[in-house]
Amino acid sequence: MAEVLVLVDHTAGEVRKATFELLTIARRLGEPSAVFVGEAADAAAAAGSLAAYGAEKVYVVSDPEVTAYLVAPQAEVLAQLVESASPVAVLIPSSPSGKEIAARLAVKTSSGVITDAVDVQPGGAGVETTQSVFAGSYTVKATVTKGTPIIAVKPNSAAPEEVSGAGTVEEVTVTLSDLAKSAKITEAKPKAASGRPELTEAAIVVSGGRGTAGDFGAVEAFADSLGAAVGASRAAVDAGWYPHSNQVGQTGKQVSPQLYVAAGISGAIQHRAGMQTSKTIVAVNKDEEAPIFELVDFGVVGDLFQVLPQATEAVNAAKG
Repeated sequence: MAEVLVLVDHTAGEVRKATFELLTIARRLGEPSAVFVGEAADAAAAAGSLAAYGAEKVYVVSDPEVTAYLVAPQAEVLAQLVESASPVAVLIPSSPSGKEIAARLAVKTSSGVITDAVDVQPGGAGVETTQSVFAGSYTVKATVTKGTPIIAVKPNSAAPEEVSGAGTVEEVTVTLSDLAKSAKITEAKPKAASGRPELTEAAIVVSGGRGTAGDFGAVEAFADSLGAAVGASRAAVDAGWYPHSNQVGQTGKQVSPQLYVAAGISGAIQHRAGMQTSKTIVAVNKDEEAPIFELVDFGVVGDLFQVLPQATEAVNAAKG
């Protein structure tokens, strides 16, 4: 069975959920092989979890010459593996860095690239993807027709399924080109823990917008009752009410959770482009004419400062 390469997204050896989703998708297409770029000790710690989600091989690149630089070395690692393994496809998490890696890899291998896929399936002509395009106005199916399909997949596009794989570790040596050494990592600091899940990986996201008037207390309390991540609209971010790293939208992060709650968000196309592939969408807004209500599965016309505390109380009571 032909291989499917999956680039491992990790932090110090802790594999992110998006990678397990990609391994699950990879099994539809062929034999999953994980590609881990990082410290040898971190790779050893991650190998077990990668095997638990079906990785038959774990290619490890731990050379400091590679791990000291940003993005470009990972594209060169994958390009070398594409040449040697001739995979059915290469799956990469659709994050800002992941999309850059995908683009660089496509150029290096003279292959087609698809970004922000929300589904990947075997097709008659190869690998078929589903995307939400033009700010979410259309859903399209696409297939790469040249080279190896390079596909960046949105988080939460599949439920991770544990299936034991061999997890055979194979060290890979890569010689970097000078062009890959243009952006060197000079310092790295761990991100301060918020106690909430990562925005792009969360199963539930509660976002606040202009309607919060800068007070995200009710939004955060409701999110915490659900074990959700907290997002914000561009209006809230631009006003300085919430960090830019939490922005959901075309110029922020694109999310696709099981449940998305928009509180005090009008629903401009810029915001909708970042969240409308969510499985279930709920909106709370005082304006019954707000565009967000055209998109939602459930809508509540009301003041978020009255609705969310009641919802939080009901959720906490249900949890006992």
